[in-house]
Amino acid sequence: MNRSLPFRWDSEEHIFWLLNQKKLPHEEEWLPIRSAAEAALMIKEMVVRGAPAIGVTAAYGMVLAHFAGENLDEAEEELAASRPTAVNLFYALEKMRPHKGDLEASLRQARQVWREVEETELAISKNGARVLKGQVLTHCNTGPIATGGYGTALGAIIEAYRQGRITHVWVDETRPYLQGARLTTWELQKAGVPATLITDNMAAHFMQLGEVDQVIVGVDRMAMNGDFANKIGTYGLAVLAQHHGIPFYPALPLTSVDPAIETGRMIPIEERSSDEVTTIKGVPIAPTGFPARHPAFDVTPHQLVTGIITEKGVIYPLYDEGLRNALNQG
Repeated sequence: MNRSLPFRWDSEEHIFWLLNQKKLPHEEEWLPIRSAAEAALMIKEMVVRGAPAIGVTAAYGMVLAHFAGENLDEAEEELAASRPTAVNLFYALEKMRPHKGDLEASLRQARQVWREVEETELAISKNGARVLKGQVLTHCNTGPIATGGYGTALGAIIEAYRQGRITHVWVDETRPYLQGARLTTWELQKAGVPATLITDNMAAHFMQLGEVDQVIVGVDRMAMNGDFANKIGTYGLAVLAQHHGIPFYPALPLTSVDPAIETGRMIPIEERSSDEVTTIKGVPIAPTGFPARHPAFDVTPHQLVTGIITEKGVIYPLYDEGLRNALNQG
């Protein structure tokens, strides 16, 4: 499966290079990251985004902290504070914690975090492809540049197209940050998958016309009952899909399941700058000073979910039992 990755590690210069996703699709700019502080800033500023990719970046951020001579406890705290919703960030930092003070062990563990992402997402892509068919709608960006592996929902889409199971993809633009319009379109074009870009408020129209057979999305954090947080607008799609009788699947690695959270009500929702709503690429689209809100995520209740696509297979209700069994498989 051809893929473009969001980062690369320079083992000679000890630099973690990040693809600046804010410049896509019109420019492919790579930024050199040399410290945990810089890695945390890039996560916060969404130069790198997508839950699995954030986790890998955080892991290498701890490696960079060793090379840069940063205080390791402070580096971990800064990385942990960069974005609050994606649980992969905290999973990666937990994996790195036992290796503080040991550079070689830290580097080996960061490589392992990345390797796990790749192996897991190859399995997710194949499992997801088995349930996809026809015309599929997706929201936000869940491909290799959001993960560092093969992608979750978008990985499944690309694999399903390769197998001849799907014919066309509807791509939500994903306001206000436009990850669908800027990033998912770019990845699908590179993969040669037929797709059409639509504004978020067009989804219901195409569902009503019978031109959407399934919806598949990614996950930033899932509670143990199957409730999950994903990019703002996901919940609305789930409601629309249920009304039109359309199967709705989230796709995620089991590392995105938070065993400490029983329901979606406990998931913290990041509130980003209102400027990202009132402007597009710095150009105002609303009156100066007009108030706006920007919750970056919403929570979709498990009752709206057809099945949960993971590396261990597709989990169907009862989700709490299925998720616990999958997590206990190790």
